[in-house]
Amino acid sequence: MSTRTAGPGSSRTAGSPWRNWAGNVTSRPVREVSPASAEELAAEIRRAAGDGLRVKTVGTGHSFTSIAATDGVLVRPDLLTGIRRIDRGAMTVTVESGTPLKRLNVALAREGLSLTNMGDIMEQTVAGATSTGTHGTGRASASIAAQIRALELVTADGTLMTCSEKERPEVFAAARIGLGALGVVTAMTFAVEPVFLLTAREEPMRFDRVIADFDELHAENDHFEFYWFPHTDNCNTKRNNRSAGPAAPLPRLGGWFEDEFLSNGVFRAACSLGRAVPPAIPAIARISSRALSSRTYTDIPYKVFTSPRRVRFLEMEYALPREAATTALRELKAMVEGSPLKVSFPVEVRTAPADDIALSTASGRETVYIAVHLYRGTPHRGYFTAVERIMTAHGGRPHWGKVHTRDAAYLAGVYPRFAEFTALRDRLDPDRLFGNDHLRRVLGD
Repeated sequence: MSTRTAGPGSSRTAGSPWRNWAGNVTSRPVREVSPASAEELAAEIRRAAGDGLRVKTVGTGHSFTSIAATDGVLVRPDLLTGIRRIDRGAMTVTVESGTPLKRLNVALAREGLSLTNMGDIMEQTVAGATSTGTHGTGRASASIAAQIRALELVTADGTLMTCSEKERPEVFAAARIGLGALGVVTAMTFAVEPVFLLTAREEPMRFDRVIADFDELHAENDHFEFYWFPHTDNCNTKRNNRSAGPAAPLPRLGGWFEDEFLSNGVFRAACSLGRAVPPAIPAIARISSRALSSRTYTDIPYKVFTSPRRVRFLEMEYALPREAATTALRELKAMVEGSPLKVSFPVEVRTAPADDIALSTASGRETVYIAVHLYRGTPHRGYFTAVERIMTAHGGRPHWGKVHTRDAAYLAGVYPRFAEFTALRDRLDPDRLFGNDHLRRVLGD
């Protein structure tokens, strides 16, 4: 393998293929680069353009689509990590784009600070998570990208560009969820607040009751979500609300037993059995859905919002107008019950307020998210196709990092600001240096 080193960063001929976390996407780049600064990244982008190679950046590979796949230059942001500065006057933190969310959360907590909301895992890089629209659940607090106050990115001509609500606002409106199509993000500034406590209340509940009370549960809780176990009438609900304390974390042994032993170890074994013997899945689901009991605990945000996810899977998620939630969920349940499908993973349901980001799944509308999963290696096409048919009938918007079959013609119809985004892309990357086959499908050429 040939290697060229430039300062602390490096460039090398690619040896083995790149694979995503789920293992369903593989690509063979010509070379991989690990720049240690925005200046080194800009030089690599200019070099790639001169060589006629396209450029894509990968984080931890948690997207289930080929959004980051490339046959050109693969940028690994491993050296673009760490907090640049904390501004306690403005209550912001500026962080390098390759920083894992886990490291950011731990560092912020050490400083007595926190993000307002986050997703349910924190393995992704900050740029990877925000560029694909990663979100949690919340009545009034939106996605991670909605918490961005400024962005720095390198564009196709090697220019280092900054943007915010006041500086290049038209770029800022799109680049917070840029899909890797506008440039390579090198740093971002997030709004933060003093660290606070959340009380989580997890409680089993019947499907019909969750559906009947869905609007009330959403309205009365800062953060509400639930999981429905297919082939059963059982759900597990989670309500997270701000608390005055005192902190009451999960006991170490009890937390390990439910979050690691049951939710990862036993669940992995159950999924493996279901993949090998599909007719056993309904019985396994009935047992699994009763395994988790009610519990309440109080802790700092990232320890409540996030959970370990060690069982690998494929996922499809659609964002629907929130008023369509209960109808779509009833249709989904009826479809599973009326089909020969055997579904081993629970269905996840979350919400978000409307935001102002051009290609956010919650852009301009109150949103419900419905996510379906299947254990890695399980045939998924039949289930996902049937789910997608229901979701698109309600004007659903697919999560940018999760499996779907939609194209630019469909997406232009569900995103009022789609043309605004593609026009900006034409200006910033007219030669599609940051393009690939996936972006050609979802954004057009």
